[in-house]
Amino acid sequence: MSALRDALRELPDAVFADLLESEDAYLLVIDMPGVTEETIDIDVTDGRLQIEARREKDVPMEFDYLSEERSLFLDAELPLPPDATGSGAEATVARGVLEIVLPKRSAAPDKSVPIKGR
Repeated sequence: MSALRDALRELPDAVFADLLESEDAYLLVIDMPGVTEETIDIDVTDGRLQIEARREKDVPMEFDYLSEERSLFLDAELPLPPDATGSGAEATVARGVLEIVLPKRSAAPDKSVPIKGR
């Protein structure tokens, strides 16, 4: 999981991300003001999480930008923790906060091992 933590540190300074863990899943929470479900794509391929997002903004016509601190686009590729899987992953975005739940690979259920006498 340290590879994912390191990758999160490499995101642009204007992107704030938290990584949480439960017994069954990881939760990645990323602040992305201006992003909606229509302006974001998320894929999991070959152990990597790909996030592409663009920020929409409504600027009154009588104003021009003098300074802009946040990028209009985010294109991030993050390594998954070794025990995470993209299968069954879910994402929600609300009020500029993206939450991605990445399930952990299910451990094989305990199985009784028969013992035979000789």
